[in-house]
Amino acid sequence: MSACEDVRENVKKYYGSRLESSGDLQTSAASCSLSCRPMPRSVTDALSLVHPEVTKRFFGCGLPFPAKLEGCRVLDLGSGSGRDCYAFSKLVGPSGHVTGVDMTEELITVSRQYIEYHQKKFGHEKPNITFVQGYMEKLNEAGVQNDSMDVVLSNCVLCLCPDKRAALQQAYNVLKEGGEMYYSDMYASKVVPDHMKEDAALWGEGMGGSLFWQDLISLAHSVGFSTPCLVSASQIAIYNCELKAKAGDISYASGTYRLFKLPKGSVMSEATVTYRGTVAEFPDQLDFDSSHCFKKDVAVEVNGEMAAILQRSRFFSDFKIQISDLPESSSASTPQYCHLNPFLLADKLGSSVTQCSKTSK
Repeated sequence: MSACEDVRENVKKYYGSRLESSGDLQTSAASCSLSCRPMPRSVTDALSLVHPEVTKRFFGCGLPFPAKLEGCRVLDLGSGSGRDCYAFSKLVGPSGHVTGVDMTEELITVSRQYIEYHQKKFGHEKPNITFVQGYMEKLNEAGVQNDSMDVVLSNCVLCLCPDKRAALQQAYNVLKEGGEMYYSDMYASKVVPDHMKEDAALWGEGMGGSLFWQDLISLAHSVGFSTPCLVSASQIAIYNCELKAKAGDISYASGTYRLFKLPKGSVMSEATVTYRGTVAEFPDQLDFDSSHCFKKDVAVEVNGEMAAILQRSRFFSDFKIQISDLPESSSASTPQYCHLNPFLLADKLGSSVTQCSKTSK
């Protein structure tokens, strides 16, 4: 058995049979990750309608619910018991479709049991959701076609994946041009040493397999994605003293990022963009990420990459975009990505899960 297969088998056992609910996890990752801003009413309503048995076995670490999902084809990587998928199925509506992929047979079985329940709960004439067993590093083998998805989402599963490059590459491949990967995950404050990666409990909790946050940027670029946009972040508390000792001076944070698949060879030109106020539930301003807040009818200058994202993505019709006549000037200096650091954002927001979780017990 290869190292990757070994890791997968351990994760399957950890989440398939050992953990009965999110309360069994030894970190706060699944309980209280805080968004920068209140969730839209449509998202909280959708989550409240998910069957309790599905919610009970939810192991995510964030709230990866981007705006404007109606009518989209959505893929959820590591769909688990299906909590997020069922919420997405309400948000995409009857004209959209949600596919959940998970490698754990027990969780796929749980998720499939409630398809008819949620179809009736949401008032859909027919199901708009499918669950398939497979690996996020091998989406084609699971039946997911290239260039077929509008949005790829995931909630705290890349940290459990032994081959993150393959997973990101597959996500990129199955997205249509202009499509988006919007996901939450656990990140480490420094590179996780090999001996921690070999610890089954640390890996099962997401600690052993967490990326050093800066490595996400180079990894995203290497598979073709745009520079990640940091949306929200929270510090993660470790409850288990033994695991905390093993982590040493490594801290963990939950970060939600959005990455876009832009057409190859896109010319990056700075632009002036004006939000039209047309995204549902965001009539006055659209908080695109932690660095970009677009107020209705207020012109904002953006760099070439953000201009390309707004011009090529599903948000194109929501902005008046005036492209500069000159291409964006390239800088010889190394880009600074401090604004993408989830630890700094969590500190800035004061979003620490220790305020609202099991640590008070």
